[in-house]
Amino acid sequence: MSPHLVFQILLTDLAMLTGASCAYATDLGVIGPTYEISEPHLLKMIEQGLRKKERSGELKRLEEEAKARGVETVTNPTPVSGIRPTQTARTFYVDPSFTLDRNILDAQGRLLFPAGTRKNPLEIVSLSKHLLFFDARDRHQVSRARELMATYQGRVKPILTGGSYLDLMKSWRIPVYYDQQGLLTRRFGIHQVPALVSQEGQRLRIDELEVTK
Repeated sequence: MSPHLVFQILLTDLAMLTGASCAYATDLGVIGPTYEISEPHLLKMIEQGLRKKERSGELKRLEEEAKARGVETVTNPTPVSGIRPTQTARTFYVDPSFTLDRNILDAQGRLLFPAGTRKNPLEIVSLSKHLLFFDARDRHQVSRARELMATYQGRVKPILTGGSYLDLMKSWRIPVYYDQQGLLTRRFGIHQVPALVSQEGQRLRIDELEVTK
């Protein structure tokens, strides 16, 4: 490589590194042989792969499997972990009060409740129905749930920790709920089902009930 060419390369690199505003357009010539890009286009590769799977029927099979997994997830949600059938009945109480970790402001930015405020939601809203947690995979628990619903004349909100809530809704013709990811059972400290949650004053009473088999 000629000294003049080396000097031009160094000068160009120096300008780029120092952020110089001037630019040099210099034909440096061909340093070595050049070749066309031989790698196939990524999107074309993906398209070709999908068309191949479509022709072989594999794509349709994958779609059906994904659809079946989706239906299974909806009809039979993952059971709540850490919950077992009641072995020893127990009754305990939960104070639902909570402490604010930040200021609560209104739409105009005025302070409604400062951080550190402790509040019991039962002071504002009462529990209109009993909450009944049970596992619909256990027919004995399902029978016990129906008995309790009759006892309280329908003032019970059924919440599953396992089983198909859709099947139960079709059978009972009433809304049936699911404790997604065990948020409620953890909040109430429930470890055994069936469990009945009721309001007593400003506390929640939790009854983990035995089931006769």
